[in-house]
Amino acid sequence: MAISSALSFLSDRKRPVVVSVFLFLLLSSLFLLFSPAPAALPFFSSPSSHLSSSSSSSSSPSTVAASPPQTPISVPADASPPENPVNASGGSNAGATAGPPHLGLAAPTRDISAYAPRPDRSTPVAAVEVGGSADANGTSRGASAGGDGAAGAAMPSWEACEVGMGVVAADYIPCLDNVKAVKALKSLRHMEHRERHCPTAPRPRCLVPLPLGYRSPLPWPRSRDMIWYNNVPHPKLVEYKKDQNWVRKSGNYFVFPGGGTQFKAGATRYIQFIEQIMPNIQWGTHTRTVLDVGCGVASFGGYLLDRNVITMSFAPKDEHEAQIQFALERGIPALLAVIGTQKLPFPDNSFDVIHCARCRVHWYADGGKPLLELNRVLRPGGYYIWSATPVYRRGKRDEDDWNAMVVLTKSICWRTVVKSKNVNKIGVVIYQKPTSNSCYLERKNNEPPLCSGWEGSHSPWYAPLDSCLSLPAVSSSGEGSSWPISWPERLNIKYSTTSDNSSSQFSQEEFDSDTKHWKDLVSEVYFSEFAINWSTVRNVMDMNAGFGGFAASLIHQPLWVMNVVPFDHPDTLPIIFNRGLIGVYHDWCESFNTYPRTYDLVHMSYLLQGLTNRCDITEVAAEIDRILRPGKWFVLQDTEQVIGKMDPVLRSLHYKTAIVKQQFLVASKGFWRPDSAGSESR
Repeated sequence: MAISSALSFLSDRKRPVVVSVFLFLLLSSLFLLFSPAPAALPFFSSPSSHLSSSSSSSSSPSTVAASPPQTPISVPADASPPENPVNASGGSNAGATAGPPHLGLAAPTRDISAYAPRPDRSTPVAAVEVGGSADANGTSRGASAGGDGAAGAAMPSWEACEVGMGVVAADYIPCLDNVKAVKALKSLRHMEHRERHCPTAPRPRCLVPLPLGYRSPLPWPRSRDMIWYNNVPHPKLVEYKKDQNWVRKSGNYFVFPGGGTQFKAGATRYIQFIEQIMPNIQWGTHTRTVLDVGCGVASFGGYLLDRNVITMSFAPKDEHEAQIQFALERGIPALLAVIGTQKLPFPDNSFDVIHCARCRVHWYADGGKPLLELNRVLRPGGYYIWSATPVYRRGKRDEDDWNAMVVLTKSICWRTVVKSKNVNKIGVVIYQKPTSNSCYLERKNNEPPLCSGWEGSHSPWYAPLDSCLSLPAVSSSGEGSSWPISWPERLNIKYSTTSDNSSSQFSQEEFDSDTKHWKDLVSEVYFSEFAINWSTVRNVMDMNAGFGGFAASLIHQPLWVMNVVPFDHPDTLPIIFNRGLIGVYHDWCESFNTYPRTYDLVHMSYLLQGLTNRCDITEVAAEIDRILRPGKWFVLQDTEQVIGKMDPVLRSLHYKTAIVKQQFLVASKGFWRPDSAGSESR
């Protein structure tokens, strides 16, 4: 009646218009009255919001500001308690769709700056919470990115890894602990049992248990000098090297005095001694990248960091128990490897210096193949520092080794630069690799023979050691690859070489664009928008490094990056080394040569889609989980559809996940393990 009375005052001409307006206002009011409140609308939060848990209501890691704090963090007294185990069924990666091409994925263009979409800076960044809730069985349910049925897919079930006799479950490395494959070897003469023997079918998709009493590692730089005993509970090395100042046990800690077999007065004095007898080495300016062969606990590389030198330390997984695990727990770059029958996973002409202190390698064995491998990865004009008993002892065996080394180094045209002893009468000899081919061509005896154009694979991935001598490509002037400019200027220059490698396949413009892209992205998104406590990040893995732009953008942070170039991608690893960074080749359908729990941040950019064309997403997730330390982070940059496939897999592992700007999945690993993974099996 009220409506009729109001309309009666209006003329016939105006009545239809007024009625329409009035009805519109009435319907709008009813819609607002019964519509959901803003809090019930899709789950958007501010950029500083915490990551949401998929199976727990516990608090999340705090977000840090754009400038990460540099002061050490306090060390937690105890490890975070495990969450309830997940009870979920298996899943599949079938049906993945292609995302933006990244470097090496059959891209029609080399403009790799376009392969990683840049953030849209015209709109504010929002993090999408992707946790949801967990049902009575612990199975995560909630929003997932990209759709495509990912939210409703069955989750994988997880079990503890079953290892062979003699393998510590908490230290399991699938490709190095394949007991069945090692037992089937016909020969162990060339360290074949220390090389990679990866399981094939089925590939591992199990979880490695934590050592009893494991806790978050000490922060850098404190970790260089001491680590928690329970994180690497292997006391054999303390007893085995008790007179050589490698490592001591003190209460709940392992303490590292900075000594070594060949530098009992400490690594710092040893490094100074080398610079005194060889001033041209110029640590941190002329010399930036070092390969330390048979590194022990990597104190040499750890103290070179004070000189702005980045060292790739490596040793086999052998009777010197857990030496590489000690190095990585300390926050020092290190890798499990051996010079046996296969090439090291590094490109030709990579390292400025190679160092060997009492590494006990018979360099002249098999026609000198081990030393030829060092020659392959040493940059022309680079130095080989050999500190071993044959240099200064007079016993029959040492003298025979020395004489064999003299003959071999001359045959490959290495020049002896200096031979000296320190105050402890420890001898050091330094060789230099030539910068031109004239010496090789003028040799009276062609031993070892020069490699022909088709001999020796250009890719060292699973390639046998060369028995021939590879020559560096030379310019018209007869000189080999020129030395990079001094550090740190070389970081931002692609560095054109005369050698026949992939550097010439990419333009300086592509390189510069990629460098700027990552610098902006890390500064404006990674530091500002991700719930990552960067002050606790020391060891970083970039699973698809490209030109190394991600690592270069982090160069002023107190961390280091292992740059990985997938073996089937364009070979950009020489460029990474030319920049003064380090890295390796790898196949991410296999296990990486590192101990479990050795990286604080694992980063993957536009790799997963192509990778899961060859292996299952669950296998990839299991390897990421194996490498990543509890309480630390995995960052995936990819399409919404690919993120939508990885997110539920990570949530089944009880990771806390969040999506940022629809192209980043940020996941935090907890301390959860399956029930059967609660203790070690030996």
